[in-house]
Amino acid sequence: MSDLKGKVAVVTGASKGIGAGIARKFAAAGASVVVNYASSKEGAERVVNEITASGGRAIAVQGDMSKAADVKRLFAESTKAFGKLDVLVNNAGVYAFATLEDINEQEFYRHFNINVLGPILATQEALKHFGNSGGSVINISSLASTLSLPATAVYSATKSALDSVTRVLSTELAGRNIRVNTIAPGGVETEGTHAAGVIGSDMEKQMIASTPLGRLGTPDDIAQVAVFLASEDSGWVTGERITAAGGYR
Repeated sequence: MSDLKGKVAVVTGASKGIGAGIARKFAAAGASVVVNYASSKEGAERVVNEITASGGRAIAVQGDMSKAADVKRLFAESTKAFGKLDVLVNNAGVYAFATLEDINEQEFYRHFNINVLGPILATQEALKHFGNSGGSVINISSLASTLSLPATAVYSATKSALDSVTRVLSTELAGRNIRVNTIAPGGVETEGTHAAGVIGSDMEKQMIASTPLGRLGTPDDIAQVAVFLASEDSGWVTGERITAAGGYR
């Protein structure tokens, strides 16, 4: 495993699913981790307790990533606890499938505010806390940004926008030695996919059938890629979109 010893990472939306998996893997690799959550304090504290029980360092900080004041507070509390920042993982996101007839303004703005504005605000604030050695920003996109799946027009649009943000900021921030990359997961079994009714559905069967490796992913599958992008092993990698989908295209 890549070495993150001595690094400090903020992982947004880390109370469950992919974010929680990344937080745990970062801690196992030696990083101090800030577990951000919007509403699930219990879930975030569970992740923190798992990390500290294994000898790691972690704190939970509440914050809505679509609100600038919450984002500022997140990074202020992170710096107060650990003194610096090396890695930001923009994982917090929402998804709700809707056909064209069912798309409404409220859901449109909710998706774009959290999935696109949130990572922009977080990266903007992270710039103030990265040291002279720079840092690594990892955006969690989705395979949906390049597929044409029915009922995902708004969600897919947000992830396509996030892919573009990654490419632009990787160039814009390169002079500060800040690398910006994207991970695009395919189907991953999480609390969210269970709640959305994906697990056990025809959609799950179709995804598995379309995945050469023959299964859905796990949060750990994505977390391993995130550890690489957070480490010095990926020091020559920026502006990239790494698909982690078991071969699903």
